[in-house]
Amino acid sequence: MRLLGVLAILVAVLGLSGCGSKFRKYYGPEVTQVQVHKADRKMYLFHNDKVLKSYDIALGFEPTGHKQFEGDGKTPEGLYYISHKNPNSNYHLSLRISYPNEADVAFAEAAGKEPGGDIFIHGGPNSRISQRDWTWGCVSVTDREMEVIYSMVNPGTPIYLLP
Repeated sequence: MRLLGVLAILVAVLGLSGCGSKFRKYYGPEVTQVQVHKADRKMYLFHNDKVLKSYDIALGFEPTGHKQFEGDGKTPEGLYYISHKNPNSNYHLSLRISYPNEADVAFAEAAGKEPGGDIFIHGGPNSRISQRDWTWGCVSVTDREMEVIYSMVNPGTPIYLLP
């Protein structure tokens, strides 16, 4: 009888261990595009012309204008794509944005600089941030929001980063 009690507790513990997973399942309509409206600090997930979800966001620490060089603190503007999912992000989960494109690289090279890279949509850091725009050019949401976004958005999805 004691063995049955131990087994029951073990089954309960193993059953609950999956409840806190950061990997959610999404069964709704496909996200066909992401729009980031920098001036409004909003991000929208669309299925065709219908908004599925909207989020308040944080941007790079110098959010006005298009990212041109590594370390400028700007978030890119224009059409890019989600290139891949990163389940091992330093910022909970992340989706890589395909910046820089060929034009971005050429512009930076002409100025004798690096264009930068590693631009993501990601969750928040472990420590609390005291300013609104704090990333090095990424788009940030809360960890819980990132779990939902990560489940909904697939590589290849276009992302429009608008002024």
